[in-house]
Amino acid sequence: MTVVATAEEMRALGVRLATDLRGGDLIILSGPLGAGKTTLVQGIAEGLKVRGPITSPTFVIARVHPSLADGPPLVHADAYRLGGDLEVDDLDLDASLEESVTIVEWGEGLVEGLSDERLEVHIDRSGGDDARSVTLRGIGARWADTPSDPA
Repeated sequence: MTVVATAEEMRALGVRLATDLRGGDLIILSGPLGAGKTTLVQGIAEGLKVRGPITSPTFVIARVHPSLADGPPLVHADAYRLGGDLEVDDLDLDASLEESVTIVEWGEGLVEGLSDERLEVHIDRSGGDDARSVTLRGIGARWADTPSDPA
């Protein structure tokens, strides 16, 4: 676990995480409203050098951001409004999973079946201030050596 004090630090954490990402990676983000999930994705997008802007896809459910630098595209999805597995299947996230970095906000309990290997990121408020605690958990051989402290 690492503590992130500001939105700028959350974006910087995303940029650092992006250096280890490649097409086929699935990242599942969880945490309460306002925890910083989309801010982390903004940093990952910056690190991947994809076309933006990166905003919460809550109402459009998913967005594809093509690479501007010959890297993998970013698929950014939000499962907050989805009611279950059938609605997740309707998104066809698995159609582009192999070539894209796929990040699903609110995906816990819904999208784990997309890949045996994934990075689960939980963001939580650390108290009454702006600080957030970020915990990484790698699942599968690809993420076996993922440190819990990405700093």
